[in-house]
Amino acid sequence: MESSSVTTTLITGIAELTTHADPDAGPGTLADAALVVGDDGRVAWTGPAAQAPDADERVDVGGRAVVPGFVDSHAHLVFAGDRAHEFAARMTGAPYGAGGIRTTVAATRAAGDDVLRANLKRLTGEMLRQGTTTVECKSGYGLTVEDEARALRLAREQVEAVTYLGAHVVPAEFKDRPEDYVDLVKGEMLDACAPYADYADVFCERGAFDEEQTREILTAAKGRGLAVRLHANQLGPGPGVRLAVEFGAASADHCTFLDDADVDALAGSQTVATLLPGVEFSTRSPYPDARRLLEAGATVAIATDCNPGSCYTSSMPFCIALAVREMRMSPAEALWAATAGGARALRRTDVGHLAVGARADFAVLDAPSFIHLAYRPGVPLVHRVWKNGTPAV
Repeated sequence: MESSSVTTTLITGIAELTTHADPDAGPGTLADAALVVGDDGRVAWTGPAAQAPDADERVDVGGRAVVPGFVDSHAHLVFAGDRAHEFAARMTGAPYGAGGIRTTVAATRAAGDDVLRANLKRLTGEMLRQGTTTVECKSGYGLTVEDEARALRLAREQVEAVTYLGAHVVPAEFKDRPEDYVDLVKGEMLDACAPYADYADVFCERGAFDEEQTREILTAAKGRGLAVRLHANQLGPGPGVRLAVEFGAASADHCTFLDDADVDALAGSQTVATLLPGVEFSTRSPYPDARRLLEAGATVAIATDCNPGSCYTSSMPFCIALAVREMRMSPAEALWAATAGGARALRRTDVGHLAVGARADFAVLDAPSFIHLAYRPGVPLVHRVWKNGTPAV
């Protein structure tokens, strides 16, 4: 009988191990620690290195820190072209608006599957090299039945969570009859896309979809068995957060302009406030007040919102640094939001932490502590990445 090639692995030489083993507690850091990856690709043991059990293999990370793999719970990765000229214009004073999405829609519709697939692989590869081991990807740059279904089908090949975002903007061909487009999104398009999707999303903002339209689309999506999430309160105050909580959304994303009622609603719900500081960096918009949300008791996640228009970064470490510098989060809070918080935004219990039984997804940092993610912004600190118990980078 052939012996199995699957083995257990002891990761030792860890200067600081962050487990987030108790999702309701702090970071759960251990000094001089070790971790055992089981033969099922999951965490089998964590604790002091001096007490580590035997394993089939041993990997010494040489005094580096280990953190859970980042969970990027908001990204738009199926597209063609870029919008660098818009970024340059914003840096010289032009305001950001939702209308630029249509530029990407035109390029994406014209691109073949091979072009879209190659760009998707490139971006998910960037994410993995920077420590991101779980990715959510939305559609939203096709805005026809065929192109939205294609985007979701391609995303499903590469990422762990897929979101139907036919309600991104009203495409040009429907500009004079937006209600007809809403009917398409909640009808034929939903029928074609639901088999590929885990979630449905709506860009509930001025220039995109109003409260009544959002309500219609979310109701239809939930009727098809999809969980929901929502782009909410990015461009100004509005009904998005309230609707997200009302519909039991997994997350309300952006949350830039919140009043006290919005904060209270999030704090009293299971809906995660997903903050996207790269967007504010790239649009010169006000940053969300994470401190206000945290002190109210809301659950906060951080994600990249990687997309070609409002935020073309794939780097969770960069977003962690921005969250600490600009959103008044501590380094520990920001790391939790980028790992365990992102997992909650995806309603996943197997990722975002390194408790026994969790998926063995983790990043080894070229640093003695996770604090260096914010302390040394812009430095490529991710030394090695493990995903599903296997070295991936």
